[in-house]
Amino acid sequence: MNENWYPHPLRHPSRRLALQWTLALPALAQAVEVPVLRVGRNRPVKSLASASSQATDGMLIEVDAGDYVADVANWPQSDITLRAVGGRVRLRANGASAQGKGIFVTSGERVRIEGFDFIGATVPDRNGAGIRLERGSLHLRDCTFRDNENGVLTSNDKNARLEIEDCEFGTIVRRVGTTHNLYVGAIANLKVSGSYFHHGQLGHLLKSRAAVNHILYNRLTDEIGGEASYELDFPNGGQVLMVGNLIQQSSTTQNPHMVSFGVEGYTWPRQELQLINNTLVDLLPRGGTYLRVSPGPAQVRVINNVLAGNSRFASDAYWEQRGNFIVDLDAFVQASRDNALAADSPLRGKAVDPGLAEGLSLLPTRQFRAPRGTLALAGPAKHPGALQNP
Repeated sequence: MNENWYPHPLRHPSRRLALQWTLALPALAQAVEVPVLRVGRNRPVKSLASASSQATDGMLIEVDAGDYVADVANWPQSDITLRAVGGRVRLRANGASAQGKGIFVTSGERVRIEGFDFIGATVPDRNGAGIRLERGSLHLRDCTFRDNENGVLTSNDKNARLEIEDCEFGTIVRRVGTTHNLYVGAIANLKVSGSYFHHGQLGHLLKSRAAVNHILYNRLTDEIGGEASYELDFPNGGQVLMVGNLIQQSSTTQNPHMVSFGVEGYTWPRQELQLINNTLVDLLPRGGTYLRVSPGPAQVRVINNVLAGNSRFASDAYWEQRGNFIVDLDAFVQASRDNALAADSPLRGKAVDPGLAEGLSLLPTRQFRAPRGTLALAGPAKHPGALQNP
């Protein structure tokens, strides 16, 4: 269940070893039977609330597609998978919440949720979440968060881990004060890939206080009508690797800064920010700030990025900068939606070598695929920016 937490952010060497293990021990694999609990209006177990009281560690919970209204649940179990069957599972809060925190509250190790929509989480303290991660580890795949006060909100448990894969966050509910599409506390690890964040309201599209952050091949675009503050905020620094992301600031933003690092003070032992092969589009009429890094002991590497919409890139002399280009919006195939470089762009083929991490190249091997997900590249990235294929 925790197979995607691996040392290098762009590769997955453990999958080959896992396959070899499976082939070597077929009898053992067949002997292990995962207990299944089935949920649906035509099943003996009709609600997620009932399922959460019956589920045990190691269980697969298959949930029939459909609407589940005011059906909120607490999940303390470990090694469980909640999987939608036959279509989307739509959880409509309708004023209900688990523990006064959100639609789901998870605290087990290696919890996995697939194919669920979390809609309309609100609570009296105005901090309701589609999912609240209290402890343990959580892997979300193909989930949607819409019209919540916060999409996903975590605690500050320094051992907690969160992975988000091929998910969508937006729109967000506007409330007095700030609400965030994703707000990650001071946990151990955050990985986000192939996901789409849009239409924030006052808060940030992605805010993380995690020690280690891998933000890979996502689309984080506030878009028309969005009023997000930062697109990405890492207020306490930490280790941040951003590769292959499309990032766009709307003309109605609440804050001119797109990516912020260390603004509330550095609290982790290591402070590293690496922006590799991202496309940043600033639509603020008077021009915003692509990257804000607070003074302090931070290593900053900015390589192979395409910056559009604002002719000025404010940077510090100590940053490592190579292969970055400032362009006009007409440099793209379609600036409003498709931020791939035009076929005749002189920037094609101009990517430089960003170096290695743990002995492996940091050049992208995938790119974001709309509406959410990723697409494997035929070979190493050749162009600056997030999109290699038009």
